Amino acid sequence: MKTVFDKSVREELISRIHSLRPNSQPGWGKMSVFEMAKHCTTWDEWVQGMHSPEYKQEFLGKIFGKMALKSNTKDERPLQKNMPAGKLKVKGSGDTEQQKQQWITRVEGYGNYSNPAFIHDFFGKMTKEQIGVFAYKHADHHLRQFGV
Repeated sequence: MKTVFDKSVREELISRIHSLRPNSQPGWGKMSVFEMAKHCTTWDEWVQGMHSPEYKQEFLGKIFGKMALKSNTKDERPLQKNMPAGKLKVKGSGDTEQQKQQWITRVEGYGNYSNPAFIHDFFGKMTKEQIGVFAYKHADHHLRQFGV
């Protein structure tokens, strides 16, 4: 399975990020390309432990999280369209090219990943392998959303 911990997979994602244009339109969802890139940057910062996040699993995640995690990381199947954005919703506008570069920097950061404290707010504690697969699928989901 593809994982962001594989250099060639990170290079593929970066190439796809470069393909995004400020006027790219989503195939689903309500985010603009800037909002999506900002969402993904913020999400990767959260996973990588930047800005000293407080990790806590939600109540529903304690009930359904492990089952959902297994379902989302067991095979190559991509994430479904219109999945909820969770707490990392982004609204607004800005410099899309600058935001793309920040996202690329965060994707590159998975080459030196070390955040044993990470707890997903829904899935709960994840293995490094699960984090790598899900981080790839999250980026892939949003890049497919914009046709790249």
